[in-house]
Amino acid sequence: MGEAKRRKATGAPPPGKPKSNKPLYIGIGVLVLAAAVLVVFFLTASPKPNSDELPVASANAEAFPSQLDQYGVSVGPEDAAVVVREFADFQCPACGNFSSASKQLKQEYVDTGKVRFVYFDLPLQQHDNAMPAAQAARCAGDQNAYWKMHDRLFENQTEWSGSNDPVATFTRYAGDLGLQERRFRTCMTTELHREAVEESRRVAMQLKVTSTPTVLVDNIRLTRPGWGQLSAVVERELASKAE
Repeated sequence: MGEAKRRKATGAPPPGKPKSNKPLYIGIGVLVLAAAVLVVFFLTASPKPNSDELPVASANAEAFPSQLDQYGVSVGPEDAAVVVREFADFQCPACGNFSSASKQLKQEYVDTGKVRFVYFDLPLQQHDNAMPAAQAARCAGDQNAYWKMHDRLFENQTEWSGSNDPVATFTRYAGDLGLQERRFRTCMTTELHREAVEESRRVAMQLKVTSTPTVLVDNIRLTRPGWGQLSAVVERELASKAE
């Protein structure tokens, strides 16, 4: 007897369709998305400058040794009331995330003369292209385009991070920025700025900075590097200096 006739004779219901896991996957996807939104909000939401949640300088903390700023790349007035310093690796994903905050800092506080920003290179050993990227920014700086290359490297981080020929990619960026490509490539292939990058890395070692990004507002280390905490601490420190 066929299966259909057997069900008809016995009154057994037809076999049901297997249950789909699609609703489960959709539910998990919604939860993951919600968690991501919360993380972004947590990192970017700006607490009030007088919030007790903001970091403060540790007890008996000494002022940052400003003579070491010469080993970083600075922008902004030397007599600015507040100095923000970042130790970063161009290939570090977290540094790439923070780059939008440093860009906004330059626009809102550095360009208006309120803050000075110093970027220290700290290329990590596990990132093969971090050292050439740091040199690329400095080679662009020889043609007055350090910060343009700085921003381009972070914006396109995923493109060159795994490249076997980062110099070619960086030279293309230089051309896009209107720089002299031959001069730039010569700077890269001769490693003209390698020692400068190494000096910056030695500053980090001297100060026991080992992770990236490490961001300091004067001598206050941010616990959640991002625009929310950065802008709030800067506002608080500017207000205290104005008193």
